[in-house]
Amino acid sequence: MVRGAADQSVVDDGVDKERKKKNRRSNRRSNRNASVSVSGSASTSISEIHGEAMQTLRNGNKTSFVSHSSSRQQGLDLHPSNNQESTKASDVTFCSMPTMHINEPDSVETSSMHHLLPADLVGEVVSESCPTMTAHDGWEYINEEVYAQSPIFLPHLSREAVNEALEKGYALRALFHVNAHNQLEAYCKIDGVQTDVLISGIAAQNRAVEGDVVLIKVDPLSLWTKMKGLGNNLALAEYSNFLSEANEKRGDTYKGKNKVELGYDRVNSNCTMLAEEFHNEDVFAPGETSYLESIEPACYNYVNGYHLATSDSTYVGFSDQQYAVESLSAIISLNPLKRPTGRVLAIIKSSPRRDCIVGYLNVNQWFNYRDRYEKNMKKKCLRISEHDYIQLTPTDPRFPEMMVLVKDLPDCINKRLEEGDATLEMELVAAQILCWGEESPFPQARVSCVFGQGGEVEPHVNAILYENAVCCSEFSQESLSCLPSVPWEVPTEEFKSRKDLRNLCIFTIDPSTATDLDDALSIERLSDGIFRVGVHVADVSYFVLPDTALDMEAQLRSTSVYMFQYKIPMLPLLLTENLGSLNPGVDRLAFSIFWDLNSSGNVVDRWIGYTIIRSCCKLSYENAQDIIDGKIDAESFNTSGNGLPQLYGNFEWANVIRSIRSLHEVSKTLKEKRFSEGALQLESSKPEFLLDEDGTPYDTMLSERKESNFLVEEFMLLANRTAAEVICRAFPESALLRRHPAPNIRKLKEFEAFCQKHGLELDTSSSGQFHQSLERVRVKLKDDSVLFNIIMNYAARPMQLASYFCSGDFKDNVDWSHYGLGVPLYTHFTSPLRRYPDIVVHRTLAAALEAEELLWDYKRKLLKEKQSDEIKGRFLSGIYYEKDALESMEGREALSAAALRHGVPCTNVLADVAAHCNDRKLASRNVKDACEKLYMWVLLRKKEVLLSEAKVLGLGPRFMSIYIHKLAIERRIYYDEVEGLKVEWLEATSTLVLNLGTYKRSCRRGGLANYRLLEDVALVTRPYDQKEEQSMSGGSANECIATNVGVAGSSCPCLDPTSKCGFDPGVFPMTVHLLSTIPVALHAVGGDDGPLDIGVRLYMSTYLG
Repeated sequence: MVRGAADQSVVDDGVDKERKKKNRRSNRRSNRNASVSVSGSASTSISEIHGEAMQTLRNGNKTSFVSHSSSRQQGLDLHPSNNQESTKASDVTFCSMPTMHINEPDSVETSSMHHLLPADLVGEVVSESCPTMTAHDGWEYINEEVYAQSPIFLPHLSREAVNEALEKGYALRALFHVNAHNQLEAYCKIDGVQTDVLISGIAAQNRAVEGDVVLIKVDPLSLWTKMKGLGNNLALAEYSNFLSEANEKRGDTYKGKNKVELGYDRVNSNCTMLAEEFHNEDVFAPGETSYLESIEPACYNYVNGYHLATSDSTYVGFSDQQYAVESLSAIISLNPLKRPTGRVLAIIKSSPRRDCIVGYLNVNQWFNYRDRYEKNMKKKCLRISEHDYIQLTPTDPRFPEMMVLVKDLPDCINKRLEEGDATLEMELVAAQILCWGEESPFPQARVSCVFGQGGEVEPHVNAILYENAVCCSEFSQESLSCLPSVPWEVPTEEFKSRKDLRNLCIFTIDPSTATDLDDALSIERLSDGIFRVGVHVADVSYFVLPDTALDMEAQLRSTSVYMFQYKIPMLPLLLTENLGSLNPGVDRLAFSIFWDLNSSGNVVDRWIGYTIIRSCCKLSYENAQDIIDGKIDAESFNTSGNGLPQLYGNFEWANVIRSIRSLHEVSKTLKEKRFSEGALQLESSKPEFLLDEDGTPYDTMLSERKESNFLVEEFMLLANRTAAEVICRAFPESALLRRHPAPNIRKLKEFEAFCQKHGLELDTSSSGQFHQSLERVRVKLKDDSVLFNIIMNYAARPMQLASYFCSGDFKDNVDWSHYGLGVPLYTHFTSPLRRYPDIVVHRTLAAALEAEELLWDYKRKLLKEKQSDEIKGRFLSGIYYEKDALESMEGREALSAAALRHGVPCTNVLADVAAHCNDRKLASRNVKDACEKLYMWVLLRKKEVLLSEAKVLGLGPRFMSIYIHKLAIERRIYYDEVEGLKVEWLEATSTLVLNLGTYKRSCRRGGLANYRLLEDVALVTRPYDQKEEQSMSGGSANECIATNVGVAGSSCPCLDPTSKCGFDPGVFPMTVHLLSTIPVALHAVGGDDGPLDIGVRLYMSTYLG
């Protein structure tokens, strides 16, 4: 079996060793200013340049280099260097790096990473929500003698070893994700395994970054951590110690960006609280034990630097990959209270995000160093050294800090550096990871793009598109030439081969602002209570032919990207808004599916084929909802001033209104039937921006989908299911399908625990039972819509992402079903104007229909039957399936010929298409989410302060977790170690009491850094100041002036008056329980001075101060 092992000395193991560490830290603090004697001229020169103290700890004649892993400290031996050659920057073990200068001879190769000694101990906390190890936190020199440093990481397996490990089941392929709240914790998703594998600590993560496909080794069962945060929290405890020491050294040097970010790091290191609260999808329990503890000294074969165990029953290792996954799943099922842990052995496929990481350059740090350097050297430095580095802080907390070689910066940045332009700190840039050596805990990167000032919206939008690799360029002339010129009409020959439906009452229902109309509906009442419902989808494959320039560009883009008020289309606007869009009053080509449905919602017959339609009107969801609600009556309907769209053709509004109501009744039946068969619905309110005349958000409101939305959804789901069934019948090895795996077991159990904690019972044994449980919760919480909305948001977190896949690429035992919809087969068919998979499905479905026609013609001639028996002719697309006919020689020949004609991809090609579409769909979703967060930040920056109510979800002695219903977001408020704030935590009743203190404290426990100010935690108003302000300004009592207590002469106008908010500020002392509702004040954080975020404080009132 594959083993990841290093010949490293292990130090400080156990309680006694922890006590020794504290003593050593105390000694280091007392000897903070002691200098280090460094052998070798290069090292001595650097020591003199920096003029900084190196903390030392003597351990006989041996020097240990301390690195922090997930669960304990590891001692990595430093071996003496016998020459004066320059050492590498990657030799320093810390997770993020302060800018520093390397004084090396010019003979050193500039392409390598050079050794960095600590320039200064002043660093910064990067993320407000992620305890990211900074440069000064992750290293220290232990002896005054100089030694060459051992590698921090184990080498990655070779390609041959990776293939062998996968083939024999020694290790597993997984997708690597990083906890955005704690960079020391990552988790790996393995296909076929219902819970993720925890990768705890930078050593175990072994240089993998967010989105990498990695090879992982699962730890022995005895080392797995407890499922609900009950495991050993030593990893974060050690990191907390690092932060404490770093804060002592740092003092209160940084302002602006770093000042905002300090609080998160300080509190997130409190692992005790993590175990006490419900953890959301990004918060995990730290691992119990480092994998190094499980390494046995004997019985190893060495392959490519790694240990292959000849026999080891304690490890989760298997004879082949499939059996490995099945066995791991079985072990997880047998141990539901434990979460598997592991380590990364190799990176199989690098994440695309490695090429486009957005962040800020910490140039002020570099300027400070240059000033000290010039002062120490008694001369002015006229040029940038070949070996100067600048630290780059990513805006995404899941990525590590990086070092950028100054000489490789773009000329525009280097020029500004030479001019001492401090505004570079505000520039939003993108970087590409170049390399990450075994000796370095952080990667080397190169700046690839400069977007502009971080306080402006446009640079952030451009950065969002760039980091998600969204194609924003215009369509090529070659692609545009694939489309017919306008004006365009349906060719005459199409009327011969298609069913003409222009006399059928067909209409579209879309958002009012939609311009790409790719689906329409119709309904007819037949005899015996049967309804014939039609879904008509734009026939985009008519215009986008396989292997053309337009097809290749559409495949590359894969999906339209929506960002707030803008859209980046997958196809040219000529096609999406004109030729292909089902605009009213014009003839359009369509791909239609008709079902004959009885009163129980069962399909008694169906027809699929090419059609020509003419939509009679373009309805919005609001229009359709008014008809459903009876606000528009067919008998008393008046077209003047009703706000309805124009009606085309020989139809009356009575026809449309009757159709909408009939569709609504049928959709309710289908929906009820679907949920009775096991579907799951996770519906919650979503914030919607209200825009001013300039399109700038000025407020938000919570919106919910209406019955008109569900009406359309129900028939689109039925169409997608039907298409999936037919293409799977015809092409079982090359059907593009969509699957939704069962929820993540760990997150599901955490959600169950959260509900149980609040007296809510759940049955999650199946999607159907899960849905029924949530419906019972809905009834129980009918008077508390906020809590129910929270429950629904939390219920969605265990859900895994749905994904496209090629049917021939998945083995028979792999579950193809869609968990959320509760159906065995599903695909996408109804949105070909904005999704490339739908175009592929259209082609596959067209090939199936053609093969069906060819085979039926052959049978008709053979049997001399007439074509009047149409039902028998639809043995593939109809509800009756003749498998033998398709599997016959004639059937296979017909399918092969049709597939070739319509460009149906083979299995291998289709698997690649599916993977690319998954990547682009996820990127599109990321863009949408990031833009929503950006404009929420814009809204708060414009308001300065937004008052809202929040529900307390988690509570402890150091911080509380709250849910702000108005914005549908979750945040934390940290109140530990705040000057002037007294915190009383009553463990027995889980009660928190906050009060103003009358005494002041000057330093934090165990350190020299100052306590945080009250204004960092609470926006405090003084009623008498409000009265004076109102008296002077003549304002009404409804106006609110919020004054920050503790900030002389500062006041902040509340743009949302208390009366409009509908609640008053809290008062001290404040008593808080779980699920308490508290007033909070939200504000924008970052922009010019760091990553964008939304800050939250308590909204309080007091007469004190």
